[in-house]
Amino acid sequence: MTNVTLALPNELHVRMKRRSEIRWSEVIRQTISEKLATLELMDKLAGKSKLTKKDAAVLAEQIDGSVAKKLGLR
Repeated sequence: MTNVTLALPNELHVRMKRRSEIRWSEVIRQTISEKLATLELMDKLAGKSKLTKKDAAVLAEQIDGSVAKKLGLR
């Protein structure tokens, strides 16, 4: 198994130390695994898409406009 060094803010480290019963390395392994699974699924779905980057940008702009309208920002 490979070891990875992680830099944490001091406050976060202090909070983690208060929960010494937690196996933080296992929590981090699971979190990384879940994130990778999500990214791999996104890659798989995007690979099947026929949308161009321009199409995606137009859709994103429309969604942003719709959300802004619902929030009363437009």
